[in-house]
Amino acid sequence: MASQAVPARGSIGRVLTLWTPEDKAFWEREGRAIANLNLWISIPALLLSFAVWMVWSVVVVNLPNIGFKFTTNQLFWLAALPALFGATLRIFYSFMVPIFGGRRWTAISTASLLLPAIGIGFAVQDPATSYPTLVVLALLCGFGGGNFASSMANISFFFPKERKGSALGLNAGLGNLGVSVVQFVVPLVITAGVFGALGGEPQTWVGGAETRQMWLQNAGFIWVPFILLSAIAAWFGMNDIASARASFSDQAVIFRRRHNWIMCWLYLGTFGSFIGYSAGFPLLIRSQFPEVNALQYAWLGPLVGAVIRPFGGWLADKLGGAPVTFWNFIAMAIAVGGVLYFLPSGPSGGNFYGFLAAFMLLFTTTGIGNGSTFRMIPIIFLAERGREAQGRGQQAQEQAVRDGNKEAAAVLGFSSAIGAYGGFFIPKSYGTSISMTGGPEAALYVFIVFYLTCIAATWWYYARRNAEMPC
Repeated sequence: MASQAVPARGSIGRVLTLWTPEDKAFWEREGRAIANLNLWISIPALLLSFAVWMVWSVVVVNLPNIGFKFTTNQLFWLAALPALFGATLRIFYSFMVPIFGGRRWTAISTASLLLPAIGIGFAVQDPATSYPTLVVLALLCGFGGGNFASSMANISFFFPKERKGSALGLNAGLGNLGVSVVQFVVPLVITAGVFGALGGEPQTWVGGAETRQMWLQNAGFIWVPFILLSAIAAWFGMNDIASARASFSDQAVIFRRRHNWIMCWLYLGTFGSFIGYSAGFPLLIRSQFPEVNALQYAWLGPLVGAVIRPFGGWLADKLGGAPVTFWNFIAMAIAVGGVLYFLPSGPSGGNFYGFLAAFMLLFTTTGIGNGSTFRMIPIIFLAERGREAQGRGQQAQEQAVRDGNKEAAAVLGFSSAIGAYGGFFIPKSYGTSISMTGGPEAALYVFIVFYLTCIAATWWYYARRNAEMPC
């Protein structure tokens, strides 16, 4: 392994007692190899987290066809609850890495995904399973959502400032692929008895005149072996960084930082949109274009958003996070306008392929915005602490770098928690709008107004000439 071939001179077991990635000699000598190893173990763990988190977006589409008697609003609740609980968990997970260590917490949090994966596998085999039971399993899938906050905070410690955007973009972007993977893989694996007798009996799927066998339990069981392998890899292959340790009270200073709250708002606009549109896309297609097989297309949006996210981080490294984020929010508002145009109630009279193209643009902009906003956060907090330390000597400057990195890691996690609430509000907004007005248009207009506030905040604080914190 890379960490064995290039051993860290300051290390005890899996704990790095010397970690100075801003030192170019250290970085080239040993830091790069260790950082990359931790990154490439983190990515599949995060991908599995997103897959488990979003598995209900696929499962709910099939429940009515195998005998579960739930209303459309109840189905939207099941699709939205993992995001609600995952977002809430992120608030706590944001602070776990400096307390427990990145290696330990990644292994433990990845292993926790076994609970919902196995639970879903057993629950969906019986149509008599109660709705409250499914609600509990949907909430447990929130473990996958919580993992993002700790994963991003952990990876941010390993890389120097000029590489944080690309590294965080890779970790998040390839991790976000779990949303597309689950929406692509699950429709395939539920069509066959992948696990033989161990996987249970098939259900009878009925849709109109069509009848076929389905193993919906595979939607949960398929992830179990990969979760086990990933948790073991994290425990034996990753590192803890001694200098990254901090108590909750040390990190809680971010709640007094104005830019923490501003970036939470902006990340709600980018990642909140990505995860919310991903969770609600299959059911939105089904409700607006019932003649279309929603699962045939739903995975495309999350795939586009996830793949483009590293590009957003790279572009922000090159052009600056604020300019990229500013123009990206403008494009997001335009894309929602396109969705409205192609809805059955819009001027087009209903054009599915135009609707799909508008959503592909929307998913693309969510991915770019995810990468650019996460590049902004480390720069903002390193610069803010650096300003405070100016003229106070070398020791104060070094402490400012350590404090800036710790605050940035906490803000990365906490803003991801706030952003994840979009995964609840967007599908629930669709459901509420449809139940109250007969269509999703009211929800989409609210989204446009929200993006306008994000455009204004980005321009005022970060993108305009003489902005308070240009980044």
